[in-house]
Amino acid sequence: MSVSKEIKRLLVMNASSNIIFNYVGIFVNLYIWESGKSIRDVTWFNFILFAAWTVTFIAGARLMTRFSNRLLVRAVALSGAATFLLLTFLHLDNRLLWITIIAIPVGTMWGIYAAAQNITLSLFGKGKDFAGYFSASTIIGQTISVLNPIVFALVIKWIGYTGSFVLMFVFVTILLVVSFLIPPISLSGEKMPLFQHVSFSRVFTTASLRWMVPSCLAAGIFLQFQGLFALLFTFSVSKDKLIIALLNVLYTGSAITAMMLYRKFALRDNVWLTGGMVCVSAGFLVTMIPYAPLLIVSNLLTTMGMFYFSTIWNTRQFAIISVSTPVEQARIFIWRECFLNVSRIVLLLLVLGLQVKDFQGAGFFLLLFLALFCAATIPYFSKMGTDSFEKEKGETVPV
Repeated sequence: MSVSKEIKRLLVMNASSNIIFNYVGIFVNLYIWESGKSIRDVTWFNFILFAAWTVTFIAGARLMTRFSNRLLVRAVALSGAATFLLLTFLHLDNRLLWITIIAIPVGTMWGIYAAAQNITLSLFGKGKDFAGYFSASTIIGQTISVLNPIVFALVIKWIGYTGSFVLMFVFVTILLVVSFLIPPISLSGEKMPLFQHVSFSRVFTTASLRWMVPSCLAAGIFLQFQGLFALLFTFSVSKDKLIIALLNVLYTGSAITAMMLYRKFALRDNVWLTGGMVCVSAGFLVTMIPYAPLLIVSNLLTTMGMFYFSTIWNTRQFAIISVSTPVEQARIFIWRECFLNVSRIVLLLLVLGLQVKDFQGAGFFLLLFLALFCAATIPYFSKMGTDSFEKEKGETVPV
């Protein structure tokens, strides 16, 4: 699936950022989980992370009205450096305070990166660029999740933990260099201020845009359930880091298999999306039997399903958003990110409120069925948005 030169540069930025995100995510979540096997602690970390993500996404969009996306990528790199310094030198007796302080720069990294990526991709992407970008970024993310633990395990074995953090600063430097290579884009030339006419009724003026709202709310719930518990399922299968790394290889293979099937068979996009959500839902259901081999099957199914979700769902939304003016696109993305993250935070609050402590019990199963319901509605909401767009514009959404 070919993409333009500009999109290829964005994929380089994606890969460089994902190395940092993946290492921080695995290291922090694994450290928190192994310290007390507490779902509550991991949930609190993610809660603060997404709160910071939402605020910094809005701040990032605002920065793009004065500076280029290159500044935002440099801010991501500096936030990464700050995170590594805190992980190395910050030691507190108050566990929740330590988790909070670490989560803020991690959320800042994600929020600013998401603003830079979404606005840049939407303005530069044309037609099938979106599908090419999202399918490639999914495979890149899976590949990095395989290589990162292996590379850093070897570095730690040979040099020690100090060496692993030095290596991370090397990747931060690489990301700074990459910031000079991505296609520069800014909203500074737009006459209309970003936060003027930013109310819901002024932004979501068409049926295709309004269908994004329930779609994003449902996606946030199911994404957070998948993201939170898939990580914990992986850690629950084995304490052996080598086995976890080998399992990541297996999961990456399932994502590559999903991509090969997607390219080989010319099925309608809603068939792929529905099939993907069926895989994800089946993966969720398998977790009702907390047996290690079945948890592996669960992650295999959800990894395949997530490939189709990431490719089809994102492509459809970006194609609809990209026909608006640049400043209108930025406003839509701000609202979109808020819908996604607010629903993510709602699920995390439910985890805390229901006092979910393991993968059994009424609280966990209530969240499971909520995630299943949301997953089942996504193909419908996405199709309604696409159908509305095609009626409005008289053209098909390229996927």
